Parts: sequence; structure tokens; C-alpha cells
Amino acid sequence: MTNATDATSAPATGGSFLEKVRRRWSDGRTLLCVGLDLELEQLPTARDGSDVETAFFRFNAAIVDATADLVCAYKPNAAFYERHGAAGWSALARTISYVHSNYPEVPVLVDAKRGDMGNTAQAYADAILDGLGADAVTLHPYLGSDALQPFLKRADRGCFILSHTSNPGASEFQDLTLRAADGREEPLFLAVARRVAEHWNGHGNCGLVVGATYPEQLRAVRAVVGDLPLLIPGIGVQGGDLAAVVGVGLDSHGAGLLISASRSVTYASSDADFAEAARREAKRLRDEIEALRQR
Repeated sequence: MTNATDATSAPATGGSFLEKVRRRWSDGRTLLCVGLDLELEQLPTARDGSDVETAFFRFNAAIVDATADLVCAYKPNAAFYERHGAAGWSALARTISYVHSNYPEVPVLVDAKRGDMGNTAQAYADAILDGLGADAVTLHPYLGSDALQPFLKRADRGCFILSHTSNPGASEFQDLTLRAADGREEPLFLAVARRVAEHWNGHGNCGLVVGATYPEQLRAVRAVVGDLPLLIPGIGVQGGDLAAVVGVGLDSHGAGLLISASRSVTYASSDADFAEAARREAKRLRDEIEALRQR
């Protein structure tokens, strides 16, 4: 098995995460972000008895080869790799290195939802940004800005902070009304978005996560944060309304979104043609987004 540290590389040259993703929005004409969230039992590459690392890496490499010209970023969720221990982590490291080596214009955003205090946060940042070589990462804001400093200070890497997530229980806390010291009242998710835009984005490397399943909350976030990039999960299997997302989420340049689809693309087929099927679905989504974007 390949050692994870042997497989990693720093992000490919070509600018910061946001510089690269903005080039993909403009030159690549795509706002589509493909998630690489792998379930071993669903992978055709595992049916020959391959070990986890090999099956994961071969599947991801085939998906990337088939879709790289159609996406603005890839978004592997760390949990699907961590559950398999060292083999899964090594597969993730090899996948990121493969993208950097073969498609350096396409950034990789690791969906890890980290955020902790002091040296723990630093350890997370070291593991994800240096160990894996991720171009960007998702973070949660609950502990405050000091818990995210090891990430925020990395000006070349993207930091996507959770604002309003796509799951059904998101509003349990995120929609609660918060009263600020100046007397202003607004929902917690919007207060987070405002704090990120006005105080945490000192290096110009911040974005926010807003679920496609909550278009009105997305509209409110965009109104508060201006042109900050927004990562939009919840399209595809979760049932987010693509037209609504594009209609309310674009920035002032007609871009600004990383619209993420995972299972609907990667598992478009469970047979040997999985990569070709993934390309067809990715192209359909990319083209639909572009058509909506041009309205």
C-alpha cells in the first residue's frame, strides 16, 4: 500500500484556490463541482477484489479523467475515506495528487468541516492543507474565528465556512434569531455569513456553504456577502432546485457558485461504463447550469 505522505503534493502552481476557481468559471464556463463521496460496495473497481486504496483511487481517477473539462472543482468528503483508516486516507491523498499532476487548473476542495481550538486546529490544517495538499476545505464556525486561524491565515487556500447547510434539520439552530450588540436581529446563519464577509476574510480566501435546498436563505446570504464564493451542496439526490439556486445565487459577475453534485454523477452507472455515464450526467448538469446562467 502506498504511504499517504508519499502520495501527497502541494497544490499545483497557477495561483490561489480562488484564482483557479475563477478561471474555471470564466475560461472553463462551468460552475459545476463534482463530489467524490465513495461507498466501497458501489464501486465497480472493487469487484475484482482490489484493496480499498486501489479501488478508491482507480474509481476516482476514472471519474476525474472523464469529467475534468466540465468542472470548476472536485469535492471529496473526508469521512468516506477516513472510515477506511490509512488505506482510505492514502487513496484520498493519491486522488488529490493525481488531479494536481494531470489537471492542475482544477482545484480540489476537501469537505472536512473542521474547526477546533489551538494546536488541534493547527494539526487539522497541517493534515488537510499540507498532508493531503488540498486547495480548499470546509470549516464550521461554532468555536469562533480563533479556532479557524490556522486555515484562514493560508491566503492561497480556500476556506468555506458553514452558513446554512442542506440537511432537513439545518433550521433547528441555523434559523434561530440572534440579537447583535447593536440591537440588530437576524437569523444565526446570516450573522455567520456577515461575520465571515466583514471580519474573517482578511486574506480574501473565504467563502460560505449554503444548501441548494434553502433558496431563500441563499438569496439572503448573497445579499449580505457580495461576491464571496458560495459552495452549494444539495443538488441531485437531495433534490435542490437548480433553477432557484442559479436565479438567486450568482454574484455580480454572473458566477460565484460551486454547485456540487456527488452521487448523481459518480453513481450514474454501477457497471463498467461508470466513467462514461458520469461524464454524460456531468455534462448535462454543466449545460443546464450554463443555460440558466445566461438567462
